[in-house]
Amino acid sequence: MFQILRKQEMAKGTIIRFEINAPKIAKKVQAGQFVIVRINDTGERIPLTVADKDEFSGTITLIFQVVGKTTALMRSLKQGDLIKDIAGPLGQPAHVSNIGTVVMVGGGTGVAILHHVAKAFKEAGNYVIGILGARDRDMLILEEEMTAICDELVITTDDGSYGDRGFVTDSLKKYLGERSDIKMVYAIGPIVMMKFVSKLTEKYKVPTMVSLNPVMIDGTGMCGGCRVTVDNKVKFCCVDGPDFDGHKVDYEELEKRNSLYLKDEKASLLFSIR
Repeated sequence: MFQILRKQEMAKGTIIRFEINAPKIAKKVQAGQFVIVRINDTGERIPLTVADKDEFSGTITLIFQVVGKTTALMRSLKQGDLIKDIAGPLGQPAHVSNIGTVVMVGGGTGVAILHHVAKAFKEAGNYVIGILGARDRDMLILEEEMTAICDELVITTDDGSYGDRGFVTDSLKKYLGERSDIKMVYAIGPIVMMKFVSKLTEKYKVPTMVSLNPVMIDGTGMCGGCRVTVDNKVKFCCVDGPDFDGHKVDYEELEKRNSLYLKDEKASLLFSIR
């Protein structure tokens, strides 16, 4: 059992942040890795990438958006409540090294994953530029934490309610056009965002990594549900990823597979509310 030590509602209560007592995971987990969470005996297993860790206090931070039945049930949990199972760390950690200037691009809840990766790149001695995007100001998360990590930070909102009006690709294109020292771009967020970031960086021949979020069940490579096509080869996100070369991902296939169960998720959520 894993106790929730702190709960914070973010983005109008649609995004939730848990700090959880998990000393063994906190000791082992690296940036980019995830855990599989099951909240009770009858609950489904869902993957959540670790947003941060504190080895000294033995805690991990999980940030999730309420989109289905399980995340809705998780939102109902309170500080002090227990989560049945958390398995991990799983997946391959981000490949972090001192390479110079890196640009971290995050959209929506992808900023939660990006935070841990950006922190690792900064600790490795890189110059970190952050570009965060959200639909509006209320949906922006972790600005303060990313400000503390990044040497430069740009905020964009679709409606212009905060920061620069537009998309993350607008700010990224400006950086790529003005700077020749950018060695890597890391993009984490909605599939469509990662797709267009990758298309842009490919034109500038800048290596780009993305963190994929396909449908996942067991998290150990047994079920095959998280398969993705990368460089025309089938990969399993849970054991081969979740990070892949953004220029080689089949985003169209990923979008189709991720949309297969949207109706079922909505129906399940509505049924659980009644």
